[in-house]
Formats: sequence, C-alpha cells, structure tokens
Amino acid sequence: MVITGPDLTQSSPRSPRVRLGGFVILPRLLDKGRATIAAKNGSYNFNCPMDRRFFDYVGINANTLMNQLACGKSDGAVLGWIHKTASQKRNPQEIAGWSLLEEQRAPLDVESRKYFNDIHLQAAPHRLDIMTWFELLDLDDYVAFGGNA
Repeated sequence: MVITGPDLTQSSPRSPRVRLGGFVILPRLLDKGRATIAAKNGSYNFNCPMDRRFFDYVGINANTLMNQLACGKSDGAVLGWIHKTASQKRNPQEIAGWSLLEEQRAPLDVESRKYFNDIHLQAAPHRLDIMTWFELLDLDDYVAFGGNA
C-alpha cells in the first residue's frame, strides 16, 4: 500500500495550531508519521517531545498510532480510532481546554529555554514576538523553506 502524505523534505507539516477533533498537535504529528513511513520526513521527527504530550494526554502509544497510519487510514479514521482506543477518554470541553493550554505553552526550565532561544536566534533573532512553542515552530517551519521572517 502506498501511504500518501506530505513530503517534508519539500514543505513543512501542518502547524501545531491546526486542530483535528479539537486537538492541537494531532494533524502535525499525523503528517510527520505518514512522512516517516514514506521516508520523506526530512528533519522532522515523529514522537518528539511535543508529540508525546498528545500521546500522554489521550493515552495512546506512538507505535500503535504509526501502525494505524501504515494501514493508510485518513485523518478522520485515525481520529475515530483514537476516540475508540484511547485510555484517557476526553470530552470536547477538556480537549478545548488542553488545546488552549498547549497553544500558550512556553519553555520553563533552563535547558528548554536554551533550546528555544538557540532556534529563535537562528531563525529570526529580531523577532521579539516569539514567546510560545507554537510560535517558534511556525516561524522555524516558515524559515526552513525559504521564508524571510
């Protein structure tokens, strides 16, 4: 079976802000998973720390999700599978609250701040508005594919 998905050597995955079933991060990690299966993930890593925040929140295993993607399931089919098999059953209000918190999450510890600042420094040191992880990822994705920030 041929898995269709983005070629992340040519373009970035969806923004972490894009939602599927109310969940932020999920469409991005699906893009990275499909690209990994097709060996077109470029510098993007499936099951990175941000992806693991989603997996921990819903209570699913990254490898099990990857198996679902390898079967060629669509975003909607994967979302249905998540709702059916997740160990943490979340209602729409909980999902909305979690997604809002994730959108505002910023680095807290010294090691994370250094990592964040190093990427920010490379991408656009003059941009003083980059405060959250999602802002940094959107900026880094844009610059990585030729954008001038």
